[in-house]
Amino acid sequence: MMTAASETHFGVRELDNEQGCLHLQTPDFDYDSFADVAQALVTVLGASVVEKEANADLHIWLIDFEGCRMMLKGEHYSAAMWLELLSRDDSDTLAFLASWLNKLTQ
Repeated sequence: MMTAASETHFGVRELDNEQGCLHLQTPDFDYDSFADVAQALVTVLGASVVEKEANADLHIWLIDFEGCRMMLKGEHYSAAMWLELLSRDDSDTLAFLASWLNKLTQ
């Protein structure tokens, strides 16, 4: 069972401005536990979930962070989770989130 969001640690693996992706460090998850980990991240970010989709090996959530919509994606085989921009105009928001998550983990 997941612990409270405040006890779940997230960090930054890599900010790829060129691709508009923020690759995250997350607790381990599998197909069945993705929703718990992803919801904890959404809560930590103060974002909201707009839409959810699950495919065979990829979860895709459309989330809203202060008016900026982005995709939260998770691939359970590689235990990779990342945020992906829908618009390059929002790259400042992604950089802000990367900086903020780095501060949380220091």
